[in-house]
Amino acid sequence: MEMVNKIKSLTSGSAGSRIASVHNGSSLFTGDAGSGESNIRRYIIENDLLEAIVQMPNNLFYNTGITTYVWLLSNNKSVTRQGKVQLIDGSLLFKKLRKNLGEKNCEFTSEHIEEIVRTYLNLSTIERALDDNGDSIGIASQVFDNNDFAYYKVNIERPDRRKAQFSPARNESLRFDKQLQEPMAHLYQTHGNKVYEAGFLKEQQKAMLEWCEENEFSLNAKARTKLLDLKVWQKHLNLVTIANVLMTAIGENEYSDFNQFKRDIDASLKASKTKLDASGKNAILNAVSWYDETAEKVIKKKQKLSRDKLTELLAHLDCQQTDLADHGYYQVADSNEYIIYESNSDLRDAESIPLKDNIHRYFLAEVKPHVDEAWINLDSTKLGYEISFNKYFYRHKPLRSTDEVAQDIIGLEQKAEGLIADILGIAVADIDVGV
Repeated sequence: MEMVNKIKSLTSGSAGSRIASVHNGSSLFTGDAGSGESNIRRYIIENDLLEAIVQMPNNLFYNTGITTYVWLLSNNKSVTRQGKVQLIDGSLLFKKLRKNLGEKNCEFTSEHIEEIVRTYLNLSTIERALDDNGDSIGIASQVFDNNDFAYYKVNIERPDRRKAQFSPARNESLRFDKQLQEPMAHLYQTHGNKVYEAGFLKEQQKAMLEWCEENEFSLNAKARTKLLDLKVWQKHLNLVTIANVLMTAIGENEYSDFNQFKRDIDASLKASKTKLDASGKNAILNAVSWYDETAEKVIKKKQKLSRDKLTELLAHLDCQQTDLADHGYYQVADSNEYIIYESNSDLRDAESIPLKDNIHRYFLAEVKPHVDEAWINLDSTKLGYEISFNKYFYRHKPLRSTDEVAQDIIGLEQKAEGLIADILGIAVADIDVGV
């Protein structure tokens, strides 16, 4: 990117700049959509600075055997190259050296160089050639539109389905912070309710830190402070107490409808006038619930959409009202009310969709037939750029026929007969290999 910044502007009266830069393969594809690496590729391509990329043979350089690529950049493209990128695969054009020079074991001949330069200057499209054995040979080249390398990265969501049930063991798990589960459990099991006495935790600081070191449990400064903070311990003890009160009120029956479970929790908290903040409530709900595909979908909220709000939403999603379910809005009968479900992050998938494709069309064709209850999280969409030489230049080598394979096996067996005969000192005719 530093070199791109040094390109001479055409507005300054110059003829612009052309840059040739050698990279390894990571510059083609490293980094997901929205990352720094992808955004650099995006900047170069969207500003029409990339003329061509040439793949070089392996082991061409002295100190490395990795695959290398020459990027050719210009801010003054010819008319025929504007909006285009040429990919040239010259990896099979090389002459072997009689003696290796470090990692270097091959080189270009003058003919190879002329062929690559001619292919570049003529903006040629050359299909990969195959020899008699079906192996790839020679040079290959293809020309693409700039946006052929762009793709949408979109999250595909699935509803959370949860069962819930209070139990003494699940309630007890609330006694410790999840990130400090092991050291807190050790302290409590060793000293019991003394951990809730003022000053006790500070007395145990040295011994606790030694225990963490012996058990290879890493604690940063913030975690050490939290572990020895009486307020943290009392907060988690309070969660255990509240969970036990709720268990007494609601019982230990298993719920298949998490929505009803939450309603019963809210009613019980209200009836007992128990104060519980959102994070504490979520901690209890998470401790006593688990995903189960047979359970009811978990409702996040119900939303009423006025005509103006509906029009605004349809414009934002660029869809029809009948397609809203594909974007996570499920209409209740013929009303203006829509259900939005909680998504399950463990079931979330990310799809890479070519920029030239349509996200909704892709979803209906590639996702919906396999996961009917999935929906598109359009707000998660990120634009990425990547270039894959294997994708564009790989040619499948047909498998050999069974007759060819059988002949090779018979030939190997015949060679083996001769070796066995030599070792044992007997005639080949005396050996029966069952062919």
